[in-house]
Amino acid sequence: MNERKNSKKNPNKSPKKKLIYYYVVVTLVVIVINAFIMPTIAKSRIKDISYSTFLTMLEDGEVKRVEVGDREITIESNKKDDKNIYIAGRMEDADLIKRLKDANVKDYDRKVPKEISPLLNFLLTYIFPLLLFFALGQILFRSMQKKMGGGNAMSFGKSNAKIYVSAEGGKTFKDVAGQEEAKEALTEIVDFLHRPEKYNAIGAELPKGALLVGPPGTGKTLLARAVAGEANVPFFSISGSEFVEMFVGMGAAKIRDLFKQAQEKAPCIVFIDEIDTIGKKRDSGGLSGNDEREQTLNQLLTEMDGFDGNEGVVLLAATNRPDSLDNALLRPGRFDRRIPVELPDIGGREAVLKVHSKKVKMDKDIDFNAIARATAGASGADLANIINEAALRAVKFDREKIIQEDLEESVEVILAGYQRKTAVISPKEKRIIAYHEVGHALVAANQTDSDPVHKITIIPRTSGALGYTMQIAEDESVLMSREELFNKIVTLTGGRAAEEIVFGSITSGASNDIEQATKIARTMVTRFGMSERFGMMALETVSNKYLGGDSSLSCSEETSFKVDEEVMSLIDSAYKKAKEILNENRAKLTEISNYLLEMETITGEKFMEIFRA
Repeated sequence: MNERKNSKKNPNKSPKKKLIYYYVVVTLVVIVINAFIMPTIAKSRIKDISYSTFLTMLEDGEVKRVEVGDREITIESNKKDDKNIYIAGRMEDADLIKRLKDANVKDYDRKVPKEISPLLNFLLTYIFPLLLFFALGQILFRSMQKKMGGGNAMSFGKSNAKIYVSAEGGKTFKDVAGQEEAKEALTEIVDFLHRPEKYNAIGAELPKGALLVGPPGTGKTLLARAVAGEANVPFFSISGSEFVEMFVGMGAAKIRDLFKQAQEKAPCIVFIDEIDTIGKKRDSGGLSGNDEREQTLNQLLTEMDGFDGNEGVVLLAATNRPDSLDNALLRPGRFDRRIPVELPDIGGREAVLKVHSKKVKMDKDIDFNAIARATAGASGADLANIINEAALRAVKFDREKIIQEDLEESVEVILAGYQRKTAVISPKEKRIIAYHEVGHALVAANQTDSDPVHKITIIPRTSGALGYTMQIAEDESVLMSREELFNKIVTLTGGRAAEEIVFGSITSGASNDIEQATKIARTMVTRFGMSERFGMMALETVSNKYLGGDSSLSCSEETSFKVDEEVMSLIDSAYKKAKEILNENRAKLTEISNYLLEMETITGEKFMEIFRA
C-alpha cells in the first residue's frame, strides 16, 4: 500500500522539482552576469586619456559634459558617433574652470564622493535581481498551469472534470422528452445506485459502462445528467478532447486522476462526452505505440478493468461516431450497453416542444402537434432553437406571448433562413419562380402517395432559396414504398417541368431539386433494392450515419456505370410524368401562378381551394 501511495504522489512532485532547477539556473546566471559580463560591458566604453589630450579636446570643441573629481576627470564627447566615456588624471590647474567656460562647456559639475553600504550594494546587485526572476517564474508557471487545465499550480496530471451535484444540476428524467426508450434503459442504473443491496443479494453486477449513441443535439449529455439527478449522486462531466495533451503521458495521468476522484466520491456517475476523441480504433500497423492518444485509450481500458462495478461508479459516454470506436472499448465488462438516442418521432417532438415552452410565455391556443408535424427530422436542440426564435420574434413585434404564427415562422427560419425583404428580383424572374413553385405544388396535389401542400411562397430567404413549396405529412411513417419515393422524385422535377412548358427554356433554379432527386433515386437503386435491373443487391455502404452518412459504392466500375444509367432512367421517367401532369392542368398552373405573383404567399388551404374550383 505504501509503495502505491508513493507512486501516485510522484507525478505531482515533479513540477516542483523542475521549478527548483529553474531557480538554481537563474541564480547562477545572475551571479555570472554581475561578476563578469556587466563589468566587461562597462569597461568596454571607458577610455583612459592623458590630461593634455583632454585639453586638446577642449580646444577642438569636442567636449559635451565634464565631471570633476578629486583625482580624475570624467569627459563625455559631443560627437554623435562617439558613445565612449573618457577618464583623464586630475592635474593642478587653476585655470580649469576658465578653460571650460572658454570652450563653451556649460554642463560641468564637481563630483562628490558617495559612500555606499556594502550590504546595500550586495542587495541591489544580487538579491533584488534574483527576487525579480523568482516572481516572474511563479507568474509564468501559474499561467502555464492554467492553460494546461488545472486550478492548482502542481496539478499537471489532474483531470478537468466538472463536478455537479443534484443541487447544482437539478436535471431529472422529467426534463428529458422524446427519449422514452433511452430513459427506460437507464432506469436500471438509477435503481442500482439507489438500492445496490437488491442486486448484490441475487449476485447481479451492474454494467460498468453505458454508451449513448445518436446524432448531435438529441440530448445525450442531458440524459447523463438526468441519470445523476435521479440517483442523487455526484456527476463528473468531461470531454474526450480534454484528455488529449501536447505532452506524452498527460492524458493517461488525467484518466488515472479522474477514476481516483470517482472512487473517492462513489457512488457517482462519470460522463465522458465525445469519447471517440480518445477511443478511436488503434492502428493495426503497430507504428503508433507511443502515440499520446493511444496511451490515453490504453489507460482508460486498464482503469475500467481495475474498478469493481459494485463500488457504485458508473461510466457513461456519448458519441455520434460509434463505428470509429476501438473494439476493446466495446467488449463485455467495459461499455456493456449501447443505448440509442435517436431523433424524436412526431410524439417525441411534440413532447420536447412542450418541455421547452415551459420556460417562455405561450398563447393558450398553441398547436404543438402542427409544429411537430412540420419539423420531421429535427433534433431536440433544433426544437429548442425553434422555441427561442419564436420568443425573439414575439418580442420584435411587441407581444407579451408567443402565438402560433411565431412558431410557424421560426420553423421556416430554421429550414430556409430569414426573409430577404430587400432582395431585388426582376418581374420576369419573379414570374419564373412563381411558375416553378406552383409546378411542385400541382404535381404533388395530383398524386395519391404524396404529402399535402402546406404553403407556397416566392419570398426569398437568406439560405439562398428564391421560393419554396412546403409539404407536411399528415402522419409520420417509418417505411416508404417504392411508389412514395418515386412520387417524391416526380414532385421534385415539377418545378423544372413547369419552366420548360411555360417558358420553353430552363434556369438554374432547380439545382437543389436535382440534387435531392438524384440522391433519392440513387438510394432506391443502391440501398433499397428497388431496381428491377439489380434487385435485392447492396451496392453502397454508409458510414458515419449520425454525421450525414458518408456513402461509398461497393461494386465494380462496370456495375457503377450501370447504376448511373439506372438512376438516370428513374429521374427521366419521373420528369416525363411531371410534364404530363402539368400539361393536363395547364390552366390551373397559370391561374395559381398569377395569384401567387399577386399575394407572394399562399397557404395550403387556399391552394387546394383554387385547385378544386
